Amino acid sequence: MQFRQKALSKLQSPEELDLPVRFARPQGRLVLAVTVVVMAAASFWAFTGSVSSKLSAPGILTHAEGSYMLQSPYAGQITQVLAKEGQLLPPGAPLLEVGTDRGARTVRVVAGGRVTTLVAKIGSVVTTGADVATVERVTSPDDPMVAVLYVPGGSGGTIPVGAPVDLSVQSVPQQRFGVLRGRVKAVGRAPQTPAQISGFLGDSRLAAQFSRQGNPVAVLVQLERSATTSGYRWSSAGGPPYAVDSTTPVTGAVHLSAQRPVDWLLP
Repeated sequence: MQFRQKALSKLQSPEELDLPVRFARPQGRLVLAVTVVVMAAASFWAFTGSVSSKLSAPGILTHAEGSYMLQSPYAGQITQVLAKEGQLLPPGAPLLEVGTDRGARTVRVVAGGRVTTLVAKIGSVVTTGADVATVERVTSPDDPMVAVLYVPGGSGGTIPVGAPVDLSVQSVPQQRFGVLRGRVKAVGRAPQTPAQISGFLGDSRLAAQFSRQGNPVAVLVQLERSATTSGYRWSSAGGPPYAVDSTTPVTGAVHLSAQRPVDWLLP
């Protein structure tokens, strides 16, 4: 009977107009205001903002003309080594002598450059066509270096010429000296085979490493010059207090063009 009396009284006075109506608590109004502000900021950014992305790829510091692997045209035993690693040789300069059954024969460099790797040692026996040295095609020790990155074949078309590049150099502590600065100078038109990469770098091992996930596209990066010890611009104030050698492995982060976060389709 008690519930019945409450129900009857509710029917007799269904509207309690004399009581104040509370739409929301103060905490609820604060949450609503914050939500509105966040949504407004997100909408504004969606219309006017942009998202920058990076493409990471392995590479190497070298010179624009690359290197080549010098092979012995003679079979025999090496009796003399006439040059050393790091030495700059003119075209046709003697590199070593090979003792053959017809007497001593001289192996000469084909194109001038700097001897970066000397495989041949005195007393070693070589066959015709054996690799004896790697020669980098330079005419002066002051020739500027470049970086060559090898990106997956399908990503080459997304890289614009002039894009900034940050290069992490293997021989330079990044936390202390930062990254090397550069810009994309050229992008290869077609993927390169291991033989093409080896022909440019003069190193079949590196060619196999860069082609491990398929034939890559070569991206030429021009290093930014600066009055530092290394001669190039770094993200830190002065960079490392020593020169960076050619043939040093690097990892490049290419800054791609900024993209809109939302593509709006308007009628």
